Amino acid sequence: MTTATIADPNRRLLRGLIGILSASAASLSANRVLSIALPWFVLTTTGSITKTGLVAFCQVLPYVISQALSGPIIDRVGPKRISVLGDLVSMTAMAIAPLLYLGGALSFPVLLGLMAVIGIADGPANGAKGLFLPGATRAAKVSIERGTGLCAVVERTATTVGPALAGVVVASFGSVFALWVTASLFALSALVVSTTLSNPVPEPHEAPTAQDAGYFTRLREGADFLRSAGLLRSIILMLAATNLLDQTFMSVLLPVWAKHSGNGAEAIGLVVSVFAATSIIAALVAAGFAERLPRRTVYLVGFVIGGIPRFVAMAAGVPLWGVLVVLAAGGLGSGFVNPILGAVTYELIPTALLGRVKTLAQAVTWAGIPFGGLVGAGLVTLAGVSGALWIVGGLYLVAIVVPGLSGDWSGMRKQQGAADGEAASEIGTGAETGAGTGAGTETGSGAEEAAGTTGSSNGTTTGTTVPELAST
Repeated sequence: MTTATIADPNRRLLRGLIGILSASAASLSANRVLSIALPWFVLTTTGSITKTGLVAFCQVLPYVISQALSGPIIDRVGPKRISVLGDLVSMTAMAIAPLLYLGGALSFPVLLGLMAVIGIADGPANGAKGLFLPGATRAAKVSIERGTGLCAVVERTATTVGPALAGVVVASFGSVFALWVTASLFALSALVVSTTLSNPVPEPHEAPTAQDAGYFTRLREGADFLRSAGLLRSIILMLAATNLLDQTFMSVLLPVWAKHSGNGAEAIGLVVSVFAATSIIAALVAAGFAERLPRRTVYLVGFVIGGIPRFVAMAAGVPLWGVLVVLAAGGLGSGFVNPILGAVTYELIPTALLGRVKTLAQAVTWAGIPFGGLVGAGLVTLAGVSGALWIVGGLYLVAIVVPGLSGDWSGMRKQQGAADGEAASEIGTGAETGAGTGAGTETGSGAEEAAGTTGSSNGTTTGTTVPELAST
């Protein structure tokens, strides 16, 4: 064997990091385009609002269930195979829909079935993509905070650009062509994963898990770990609460406020766009500097700024320009939260358990989202628009601050083993400087994101959550 064939341990390998960011961008963009193109396609072809809502439901429900149950299979088979297979199935189902429509053979029940297939395939595929990041950041010799920060940038950019792209495509070429675009993006995601990524390998110090364990044994191991990890459990419950409140805000409070304030539907788009734009900027900054910042302080300050002032401004009757200023500041605050929480999550979960723990965590954080609209409607009925905004804002503050001040959250500090790993990397290579260090960031904890995720609680909300734990 020649020296040329021996891998250089000090070499920075960016292939995996670029691959996971590119695959996530393609997959997230596919979902964002679909979220606009599909309802418009159903509405224009059937004229039924009920059918429009039903087709989305038939995709989302299977997505949530399949992702929650896929963790043990992902850990056993490997995330690469699950991700590629899921994207290819989604691509095929997505391409069949316009083909049948153009041939006059697409009935509504068939469309519902195709969307269910996409949900079943896409849930595990997106869950699997989150498992590549720790190894990719180690190979690239960057910190996990930088990796999660870049993932947050990708998620928020897809959230901003995807719907706009869908609108342009639908307006210029029709909704059927937008479905072809969605299928192409799924195919691109599968291609990137298959050619650039490898299954993650557990760290040498991590305790091995039984490879011959059955499905339900693996599922129980994930649930047991989730119950026993106090900080991780607290983060997940907090995200579940804020996701519910974010959905309440987006599905009911924001549109009702826009109507009652006289700002109109245009205000909804402005609110979401302004928040998303500044959060992208903040996530970029966080990708470069989050590893140097105190995690607990950044979490509390960023989450409070990103979550609370919008409710106060709208409830107090602040003019639209003032609300937009508040949302712009909120986006800047929220952009720092996901890299911090994402890094903590990876450090807490051993590599061998990542699939089953993260997919279960995702299901918990999604649990309240279906009820957000009902909660918002009930609060507006009982307390009016302003009263509902004050109530939800107060609950949001409690959901953030109470767990953030508890003793468990002192564990948000970067673990000593991780810090020592970074220091060793700097000394050993002599090539890493400042924020570019971090080859050993996760070696102390055994694990190192929306996926995102998901950023906010879904692709269109102004909430602040970990993309891969709570992104819808």
